[in-house]
Amino acid sequence: MKTAEIKRRFLAHFEANGHTVVPSAPLPAISDPNLLFINAGMVQFVPYFLGQQTAPYPRATSVQKCIRTPDIDEVGKTSRHGTFFQMNGNFSFGDYFKAGAIPLAWELSTKSVDEGGFGLDPERIWPTVYLDDDEAYEIWRSVGVPAERIVRRGKKDNFWSMGIPGPAGPCSELFYDRGPAYGREGGPEVDEDRYMEYWNLVFMQYEIADVRSKEEFRIVGELPAKNIDTGMGLERMASILQGVDNLYEIDEVRPILARAAELTGKRYGAHSGQVASESHPDDVRLRVVADHVRTALMLIGDGVIPTNEGRGYVLRRIMRRSIRAMRLLGWQGAALPELLPVARDCMAPSYPELATDFDRISQYAYAEEEAFLSTLRAGTTILDTAIAETKTAGTPALSGEKAFQLHDTYGFPIDLTLEIAAEQGLGVDAEGFRRLMADQRSRAKADALARKTGHTDLSAYRSALDAGGPVLFTGYTEVSRESTVRALLAGGEAVTAAVEGDTIELVLDATPFYAEGGGQQPDLGLITVGGGQVEVLDVQQPVPGLIVHRARVVRGEVRSGETGFAEIDVTRRRAVSRSHTATHLVHQTMRNFLGESATQAGSLNAPGRLRFDFNTPTGVSPSVLKDVEQQVNEVLLADLEVHAFVTSQEEARRLGAMALFGEKYGDEVRVVEVGDYARELCGGTHVSRSAQLGLVKILSESSIGSGVRRVEALVGLDAFHFLAKEHLMVSRLAELYRVPNEQVVDRVEQTVSQLRDAERELEKLRAQMVLGSAGALADAAKDVRGVAYVGTLAPEGAAGNDVRTLTQEIRGKIDPARPAVVAVAARANGKASLVVAVNAAAKSRGLSAADLVKAALHGRGGGNADLAQGGGLPAEEAPTLLASVEKAVADA
Repeated sequence: MKTAEIKRRFLAHFEANGHTVVPSAPLPAISDPNLLFINAGMVQFVPYFLGQQTAPYPRATSVQKCIRTPDIDEVGKTSRHGTFFQMNGNFSFGDYFKAGAIPLAWELSTKSVDEGGFGLDPERIWPTVYLDDDEAYEIWRSVGVPAERIVRRGKKDNFWSMGIPGPAGPCSELFYDRGPAYGREGGPEVDEDRYMEYWNLVFMQYEIADVRSKEEFRIVGELPAKNIDTGMGLERMASILQGVDNLYEIDEVRPILARAAELTGKRYGAHSGQVASESHPDDVRLRVVADHVRTALMLIGDGVIPTNEGRGYVLRRIMRRSIRAMRLLGWQGAALPELLPVARDCMAPSYPELATDFDRISQYAYAEEEAFLSTLRAGTTILDTAIAETKTAGTPALSGEKAFQLHDTYGFPIDLTLEIAAEQGLGVDAEGFRRLMADQRSRAKADALARKTGHTDLSAYRSALDAGGPVLFTGYTEVSRESTVRALLAGGEAVTAAVEGDTIELVLDATPFYAEGGGQQPDLGLITVGGGQVEVLDVQQPVPGLIVHRARVVRGEVRSGETGFAEIDVTRRRAVSRSHTATHLVHQTMRNFLGESATQAGSLNAPGRLRFDFNTPTGVSPSVLKDVEQQVNEVLLADLEVHAFVTSQEEARRLGAMALFGEKYGDEVRVVEVGDYARELCGGTHVSRSAQLGLVKILSESSIGSGVRRVEALVGLDAFHFLAKEHLMVSRLAELYRVPNEQVVDRVEQTVSQLRDAERELEKLRAQMVLGSAGALADAAKDVRGVAYVGTLAPEGAAGNDVRTLTQEIRGKIDPARPAVVAVAARANGKASLVVAVNAAAKSRGLSAADLVKAALHGRGGGNADLAQGGGLPAEEAPTLLASVEKAVADA
């Protein structure tokens, strides 16, 4: 049975049993700051399990794309480790419990294939239950499982928690006996390779505290609403139903591995259980390639692009490991163009968007491989030098500083540094490297966190949220309103009052103030409370649902619990709204001209200006930018209605609304559309008609990273003022040139060309003037202990090439039989430089140009015995350099 069919049957089974089918969340679409990627099917349902939100359905089912990378170094070495996998899950939010979950799992597992089930032999299924979970034990007995095949296990195996205080509970796992060819008799307690776990049913019925480890925690009570969270490993079920040995043999992975083997001429086999890399290095590398190429496809498909931070770095590392594995297998060409299409064909039956979006995916993947191969060539050379220096010094390990420099300056991955150093018999100070990386990331994280939380303990915000619930935002329909001050915070602590001059944070029960988010800057304005007034300086949402106004008390006293009047700066709001609507139009127009791969990667919507970052592997030509600008302004002239409405995710997708990669959306989403031209999921504020934007002027387009470009533009009056200033400048130039405005560009280009020609002529004249003195200087050489010595200052501002040529010309005009040293000092841009030339007769006496330069410059400079140069001293020291060379010749 194909993997896509297993997925289809799973969803159909639970949908028929009253479950709402919930789409897989994108891999990076999570709000948990502790996770880079979704790593389990339950992640998108965590707010329902924790009671933070009410579930919109009593039962749900999904097939969730997941990535886990903690064991990335084990990928390929075992038959079970992989980075990307899919988790089939069914969930109940206080609806049914053990008596419902166990029969549903048993029915799907054992129901015949003809009836829509998986057709597993019921005699080969072994359930496990928690030690004292008699309820689950009896339910398994009631569905027909004999007592000898139900195994009781302890906390380590059969009790689930999130690793923090909160919901937890016993679990029941399903194992399938693959037969004596895979190991010993006796059930999962004896051999978990023969008895393969394929499903885990988690019964969340307790609240735990004091979590020290997976085995050490304290149960503090039962939950009032018991929930079900299950996870069936799709890849594991595929290996069972397809009768193959391991995940690398299933239909979604094996073709990639086979193609890699074909390209490299290597053989691979199916090795169950642990595979020693020393015994099967080629097999391990082929598995790494197969796993990582599939993972890279899925990550780029979900909007992650290779970068040096966070999710992008994980993707980059995965891609580079697969590329390097192919090179170690002997393949020297570009590997991804050969392998990525195979991965696409494997996964598209389950995820059709991978096929329709493959142009975008492949552009990023192939560009990353090309860049990495270049990095590999350059970085390996630098690393080889560092390794040689380390060996010469007799040090057993490459320093953490050197490893960090290779990573930070040259983009050379630490995992490759570790591998290559190990191949040379050296270790790496990985702890030192991690410390430097942690320092760098901590600084970046602190900067970002300070903006959102002001360094305040988040517990204060959570307490404010728990006390009053989410703050109602009314800013879509009003710009002022009466509200009650629900909480006052100062320095991370709740306070009852604040007086003039205090800087505080206010939480209102409802507010028209927009909190910064989605690239849109926050509203500013005033809040009058009793006899006091505060000026709002910033508005943030430090925890979901809580809008916090950061403000300064400008008059009187403000007290918690009082009624106030909040009013935003309407002029600012309108300017920001114009920029936000303009960003939507620029986004859509970029996609019109560049294709759907031009997806938004970030934005800033400020009063009168916008910044729009988007994914595209190459730069945008000036002609395309001009066309984009023109089309955007044509939409403005069309005066299209801007309309916002709330709908379901499914309906939004049907309407073609764009969603931003990496954003997590609820089941209900807000859609903003500009006529029929642009339609996008968005929570920001906008104008009511496109003509209200007035004008959009694109200022620049540039690269801000690998595969990411940035457009900056002005909107409304700011755009008009810019164009008016440009018009005045062009008019002034036209007046100076005495030509019509439209001829200014031609005249400026003509002037620039003439200036360049004149500069070239001046360079020739200067060179002739400099070189014309060579003969006279050679004739005037002084004798310094039998050496013809010429020391002279070049004309101030002389070019470096002219100074070197002069030095060599003077040397050439001195009798070659006579030992000669020529030193020319130059002054340019406030600095002095020195060039020294030595002829063959002088070299035979032991004189060296390089030594003479270093003697004059205190060890600096470079070159060889014939010609050397250096500099960096203040210009006034040029004569001193000549004296130093003469003294060194005299002392030689």
